[in-house]
Amino acid sequence: MRVVFMVAEKPSLALSLAQILSHKTCTSRKGSNGACSVHEWEGKFRGQHVLFKMTSVCGHVMSLDFPGKYNNWDKVDPVELFSCPTEKKEATPKLRMPAHLSREARGATYVVLWLDCDKEGENICFEVLDEVESVLQPPARNEQTVFRAKFSAITEVDIRKAMDNLIEPNENEAKSVDARQELDLRIGCAFTRFQTRFFHDKYGNLDSSLISYGPCQTPTLGFCVSRHDAIQSFSPEPFWVLQPILEVNGSRRLTLEWERIRSFDQEVALVFQNLIRDEKRARVLSCSKNEKVKQRPQALNTVELMRVASSGLGMSPHHAMQIAERLYTQGYISYPRTETTSYPKNFDLIGTLKRQQSSNHWGAEVTALLAAGICRPRKGQDVGDHPPITPMKPVSIDALDSDSWKIYDYIVRHFIGSLSYDCKLMSTNIIFAIGSERFSCSGKTVVDPGYTAVMTWKLPKDEESVPILAVGTTFEIKELKLLERQTSAPDYLTESEVITLMEHHGIGTDASIPVHINNLEQRNYATVGSGRRMIPTPLGIALVHGYQKIDPDLVLPTMRSAVEEQLTLIAKGKAQFEDVLHHTLEIFRLKFLYFVKNIFSMDQLFEDTFTSLSEAGKNFSRCGKCRRFMKLVGGKVARLHCSRCDDTYSLPQNGSFKLYSELKCPLDDFELLTFTSHKGKSFLVCPYCFNHPPFKDMTKSVGCNACTHPSCPQSLNNNGICGCTDCDSGVLVFDPSSGPKWKLSCNKCDLVLNLFNEAFKVLVLDDNCEKCDSQLVSVEYKADKTKLANAEVKSKGCIFCSEHLQNLVERGYQMNRGRGRGRGRGSYRGRGRGRDQGRGKSKPKDKMAALAAYFV
Repeated sequence: MRVVFMVAEKPSLALSLAQILSHKTCTSRKGSNGACSVHEWEGKFRGQHVLFKMTSVCGHVMSLDFPGKYNNWDKVDPVELFSCPTEKKEATPKLRMPAHLSREARGATYVVLWLDCDKEGENICFEVLDEVESVLQPPARNEQTVFRAKFSAITEVDIRKAMDNLIEPNENEAKSVDARQELDLRIGCAFTRFQTRFFHDKYGNLDSSLISYGPCQTPTLGFCVSRHDAIQSFSPEPFWVLQPILEVNGSRRLTLEWERIRSFDQEVALVFQNLIRDEKRARVLSCSKNEKVKQRPQALNTVELMRVASSGLGMSPHHAMQIAERLYTQGYISYPRTETTSYPKNFDLIGTLKRQQSSNHWGAEVTALLAAGICRPRKGQDVGDHPPITPMKPVSIDALDSDSWKIYDYIVRHFIGSLSYDCKLMSTNIIFAIGSERFSCSGKTVVDPGYTAVMTWKLPKDEESVPILAVGTTFEIKELKLLERQTSAPDYLTESEVITLMEHHGIGTDASIPVHINNLEQRNYATVGSGRRMIPTPLGIALVHGYQKIDPDLVLPTMRSAVEEQLTLIAKGKAQFEDVLHHTLEIFRLKFLYFVKNIFSMDQLFEDTFTSLSEAGKNFSRCGKCRRFMKLVGGKVARLHCSRCDDTYSLPQNGSFKLYSELKCPLDDFELLTFTSHKGKSFLVCPYCFNHPPFKDMTKSVGCNACTHPSCPQSLNNNGICGCTDCDSGVLVFDPSSGPKWKLSCNKCDLVLNLFNEAFKVLVLDDNCEKCDSQLVSVEYKADKTKLANAEVKSKGCIFCSEHLQNLVERGYQMNRGRGRGRGRGSYRGRGRGRDQGRGKSKPKDKMAALAAYFV
């Protein structure tokens, strides 16, 4: 029997597709990577009886990166990144996705790709094909074996229609994504590395771990800073307004608006006031009534959804799109990433509307609309990607969390509103004459709410209605005021306004726009104030002003929009991948060289804004070179700076530091520090070794828990217990600085075990456990605090196999993934350790079971 191998983009989507295509008869099992299930059933495909296998990926299978030697910031000139090799690496190594795909696809004849129907999804299609093509068994005859399913909603009708109309994957669209990834990687990394190293080595209160540049991110920040500059440079200007107040129909008072609107010259305003000061009555020149229409909305696309989520629902665009993705995979809405605002001609508007008829929230409006007949939707733009965002099936408010319901509620109401009638208003406008000057007053009332009956927040508020007055009648002037007012500064841009600017200038895609906005906040370039207004920080302002002084193109939106146009040509097959890549990279390489040569222009702005390293921080630990105190510079970017040597040493981030018993590293004489992360994990670190690994097998930015020094009492070789139970490459290492709340933690992942609380002394011994090969430990308590059996004060054994020690091991704060999964035993090997070579070389055979039994 032939096998049809099918791949979706997410595990939840794979399950939904399998249940629809198999009529809920599929069987499910865990995949080889433990994260993605495999669903199987038998059926017909191209006239043959086949076995279907449906599984999934978790987003991109591979990511683009530089080879290892080019990731050393100290040894690689950033300009090399414009031309050095790149390579594809597993996007999430822990998931072992390539191995999972190749194993499950082995022996299959056909491949059907159910990835999201956008350019990113198209790119993932070819990532999947790269992993499975070598293990397929194509038929002897020449026939198509790779298929692409195009769908926009997770409903039975849409999915079966997609299955009946399979096409080929679009390689041009996939290449356009490859080009964008490579451009963003090379350009972003080159500028980011240079800026980060240059400014982190000079200033202490930057409060950002990366001083990054992004071809989309930076122009977006430019919009926010331009508005900030306009606010700062604004100078309020006084103006004067004439405001008469009339009395009509006995007791009704009308406040009139001056036809000249305002005067910026007080003396001129006084002249006009004096001209009509003696007038006692105002005469009606005209009274008109006009019906006005407030148009129903066009069909909903991604950008409009993000705008409304920010301005009306109080959500960040990034959060809103995460919710929309989840609603889509649950089958409640159609695909949420689309630029189209026009419903397809064959779209079942009536059927989709009828599904919402039973709702307690908008069912009455739907019933009334169906009875009256739907209005023809406004003509929008069809860009050929996906239909607009619409509801696909009803859901109760209790089935969703608060934010999910807000998004779903808006999508449904917008869909109903787009099929409803326009809102009709009656506007009344009266023109008065007072002497030689003209004044007016107006009001409006709602005649027919139309679509605003369901989109209630758009219902116009009835302005105070005005009476119908006969032309030529006069009314007494009760007051004549000359009011002094001031012009006001513009406000900061809202997220909604930033999204509009990004869309207008062609910056980013519907998928990347929320990411770029989120990055500005995450990297401390802008904060979100009240009303979700984006307020640039001093760092963001200094960066943009610096780019403007050196090369305005780097911050203007025109550069990125031009690049996006070239990427679109690749997607349409009208431009070659290599030509676009080479041309764009050469332009930015020359700009980078000019930027580096003129960095002093930006540096002058930083000098005026931030504190130098020599003036920041507090004395903390001694330098191993000069023996003078180094200053600890805190904030988001922890560093040690020696003003005597003019050296800066990076440190682990997101935690706190303290000196460890004034002990020094035996290799460089720097004082050792204890680092404790905000989540509770702790380990020792030597500032110099952290930045300059002393052994070839050590990577940069690791602590003593990964140091392979053969004899140092603080190193991995002397404190490693065994391979980690929760990841494939880590080692569980004892933290000698953690007492009396002793900890055992992985030097790779977040696993932490608390053990031997309040023990007086804990040591890792040279002996191995006979059962599991872990290192034995010795624990010693004071007599009045012992927790050992039979009131013993000292004992030794294996913390996994010795019952009297097992009970003294507790789950740590960071052990958030529960017990191990019984896979990938892994190993670690000490290097340069003489007789101790191979200590703790493997995970104990029964340790997984022991931990599972204990933590259950």
